[in-house]
Amino acid sequence: MAQILIVEDEPGISSFITKGLKSAGHQPTAVATGREGLAHAHTDGYDLMILDIGLPDVDGFEVLRRLRGQGSTMPVIILTARSSVDDTVAGLEGGADDYVPKPFRFEELLARVRLRLRTTDPAAPETTVLTHGGLSLDMLTRRVNVDGKDVELSAREFALLETFMSHPGQVLSREQLLSRVWGYDFDPGSNVVDVYVRYLRKKIGAEHLATVRGMGYRLVDGSR
Repeated sequence: MAQILIVEDEPGISSFITKGLKSAGHQPTAVATGREGLAHAHTDGYDLMILDIGLPDVDGFEVLRRLRGQGSTMPVIILTARSSVDDTVAGLEGGADDYVPKPFRFEELLARVRLRLRTTDPAAPETTVLTHGGLSLDMLTRRVNVDGKDVELSAREFALLETFMSHPGQVLSREQLLSRVWGYDFDPGSNVVDVYVRYLRKKIGAEHLATVRGMGYRLVDGSR
């Protein structure tokens, strides 16, 4: 469990990240301005910062410059809606450890967080293979195995299965799956989750994914 500081001024995105990190077992603290971010960063206990570039007072580049200028080595992942390569390079050259462009899906951000936390703590367990009831998913090689046979999944199918396998036995609502796999700005009225669950069932076996009427879907042990 890590203490993570979120510096993001858009309430919807901040809430989206906070909820996701809590469900992943971390302890997030969210602030909305660069000055608040710097003030919190000076306190002990934070393992990582998620930093938006487009802040209302002190922009993320300046926050990063001050942070590194004061000797902080805390890992920083920058969030940016800017598509310019120059902005990305500026962030990385300014001391950021990684970046995630908006819009993003939560699992993508979480993978970056896990990677940076492992880099700063070599003793942390490196779990890259998820297994459950005859299913095996390798997050590094992107390989999926079902009852001893390799199965080819699209990038979105892989992300959906990874979400289920990260929460075995837990009922996940369509809204949760949308936010984690498709991103915070995806249309909540879309039926894309149901469509991709059908795709996934065809490839890994319908017995692995149970429908919980009125609530969502759940990964079950289909080998029983």
